Amino acid sequence: MSNHFRNETIEGEVEREVRPDIKEKAELPRNFFTLMLTEGVISKEAATNMLPFIIFIAFLGMIYIGNRHFAENNIRDIDKLSKQVKELSWDFKTLKADLMLKSTQTEVAKEVDTLGLKEPLEPPKKIVITEGEFE
Repeated sequence: MSNHFRNETIEGEVEREVRPDIKEKAELPRNFFTLMLTEGVISKEAATNMLPFIIFIAFLGMIYIGNRHFAENNIRDIDKLSKQVKELSWDFKTLKADLMLKSTQTEVAKEVDTLGLKEPLEPPKKIVITEGEFE
């Protein structure tokens, strides 16, 4: 079995080598953009004149995207901080409740009893000083 396709490619290469000065013009594909730029409303000059505006719009788009990322990061940070504030608020409330419990008279009496202090059984007496007694 012979390689028929290989022989054709070699012959095609030989033909191209013989006529190097013939240049084929590339045809433009017939799609919307090429029709618009060649036959339509927008000419090549108008398209090049609009190029700075298109670059400006692209720049604004990049700023918009960056701003959105920055805002989303800020929202994530705010959520983290709000969770931390809630946890610290819960800790504060539990510590405050413990302090209120430990500052009652009976709890203070229990803690002070280990130091040897005792709660007085009779009410305090009022000391009255008359005028001239302390001179």
